[in-house]
Amino acid sequence: MYLLAIGLVLLFIAAEYIVALKRKENGVFSFENSISNINIGICERLINLFMAPLFFSLFTYVYEHYALFSINAQWYTWIILLLITDFVWYWYHRLGHEVNLFWAAHIVHHQSEDFNLTVAARITVFQAWVRTLFWCTLPVLGFSPEMVTGILVIHGAYSFFTHTQLVGKLGILEHIFITPSHHRVHHACNEQYLDKNYGDVFVFWDKLFGTFKEENEQPVYGLTHPLKSHSFLWQHFHYYAEMFAYARKKKNGFDKLRVLFASPSEMDPEVRPVLERKLLKKRKQPLRPVHKIYIVIQVIIAFVVLGYFIVNYSHLTRLEKTEFFVLVVTTLIICGAVLEQKRWTFFLELFRLGQFLLFGYFFYDAPELFKVLGMIFAVLFMLLPARENYNRHILRLSELQ
Repeated sequence: MYLLAIGLVLLFIAAEYIVALKRKENGVFSFENSISNINIGICERLINLFMAPLFFSLFTYVYEHYALFSINAQWYTWIILLLITDFVWYWYHRLGHEVNLFWAAHIVHHQSEDFNLTVAARITVFQAWVRTLFWCTLPVLGFSPEMVTGILVIHGAYSFFTHTQLVGKLGILEHIFITPSHHRVHHACNEQYLDKNYGDVFVFWDKLFGTFKEENEQPVYGLTHPLKSHSFLWQHFHYYAEMFAYARKKKNGFDKLRVLFASPSEMDPEVRPVLERKLLKKRKQPLRPVHKIYIVIQVIIAFVVLGYFIVNYSHLTRLEKTEFFVLVVTTLIICGAVLEQKRWTFFLELFRLGQFLLFGYFFYDAPELFKVLGMIFAVLFMLLPARENYNRHILRLSELQ
């Protein structure tokens, strides 16, 4: 079922892409943003295989020890649960934009300057942990872990379809549900749209608490201070680095600690550019078609390995699970590094190739799939992007000498 859900997500993304092409809507998808979105989604799905049992165990523990009531599963209790879930989501989501510590987990979802179904996949495990803590209010109220898990699946599936530019306004439904139009407003960085439309399924929470805004001008997507990198690692951790750098400027311990719980609007806007100048190097050349093909192959391989991991998860040893995890994450980091044309991609490719060959040929009796993929990686390693960037770096050093 988990694998089927991923397959359906990819199918809907492909359908949206085809419709965008037919309509000649060129601004819906861009290569860099789409790859970044999908890769972050792959990572979250991978980590969620480890985390989902922990989340369910947490719900079970809270339910068994702290439940105020015992609510049976009836048709009307499911409706009540959906309403309460959406109410909890509203406040989790709103605080995720108003408190630095929570925004650091949620900001990754808003980094994309595209707005399409791939953005719905752009979720990190940090965000999953934060919202799970909020979801714990549901078993406290007396809803069983099974009911909570079931409603979260429905809730999450609905929000996936609100991440699109290809669906216009939906008439009377605009007054009841969060529609793609409402959610486009939420993802926009236009001044009039900032901090609006936090709801996930129902629109009346925003109207009740004064955060609703109708879409009345073309949204511009992304952050108010755009991220100048598609690095997989930088996208995940930049805001934590920014908070740390900003806290270092404070003179006393209380002010340093307060940075965690302050509003993102209080952050010094110059912190990010300074860090980016120190830690990132600007890409000097545009991506060539061969780079894009190389990255697409890497993403396909990551999906293949993830699929195999999902299907065989319960039969794998701890060592094998660790190897799978490191292989997929390394591949995702490589994709971001090739996008940014980092010279250290070469060394990371060496590490990944060696690890894949060791895992596939020496650690245990690997399936033929891994032996084939090991050979593919060996061939890819001999091709352009990683060696090309490394060779350019060596050439520049020799010129300087």
